[in-house]
Amino acid sequence: MSILVTGHRGCALLEPENTLRGFRHALALGCDYIETDVRLTSDGRMVLIHDETVDRTTNGTGRVGDLSFAELRALDAGQGEHVPTLEELLAMLGDRCQLLCELKGEGVEAEAVRIVSQAEKEFQVVFTSFHLERIRRVKSLCGMLRTGAIFSEPPADFASLAREAGAEAVGVNHRHQSADVIAAAHAEGLHIRAWNPDTEEDIRAMIALAPDGISSNRPDLVLKLLGRLR
Repeated sequence: MSILVTGHRGCALLEPENTLRGFRHALALGCDYIETDVRLTSDGRMVLIHDETVDRTTNGTGRVGDLSFAELRALDAGQGEHVPTLEELLAMLGDRCQLLCELKGEGVEAEAVRIVSQAEKEFQVVFTSFHLERIRRVKSLCGMLRTGAIFSEPPADFASLAREAGAEAVGVNHRHQSADVIAAAHAEGLHIRAWNPDTEEDIRAMIALAPDGISSNRPDLVLKLLGRLR
């Protein structure tokens, strides 16, 4: 079985996270998927940033939802990179890679679905969330879209919960992956991804378990250990 490799937030331990520079690096490495996070600015633009605030990943301060797109765009997201938009990422991807798009913040689903549908990328994007209601909302907006439920420490019934929400996939923190967890996901017909082993030791342990996918901030290491690094 081939393990699909996801570059988490691009290549978050190699390049500034959630930047076009990082996404290009992940593509150049040969990742099957890249992963990003979407939030809305105060004026309703959809930008790619993980945290609720810009403080950690840019040279600015404040909540993403309190900043206009122009204010956010003026910030340095690392090595001179801007915080990109979802539209920019979809245009850059072309048809080269699948996208895991994590829904962050309240009320993002409708705009995210609109942008992906307008770009005709419905079959290239998987919307993910820790919040099952956001997955249900995506499905109600566009039933053809794929979704994935994310768990840090999964409850015993995680797979049935994900399936009931309409998910086709689950992501489980690598520290809580096991043969039983993988079997439970497969029993519900779910694709299962381990996130985020970032050391060689942890990555080797995940490869041995053979989930369907591995997401990492060091996708170069994952691809190298799989013998697939470009």
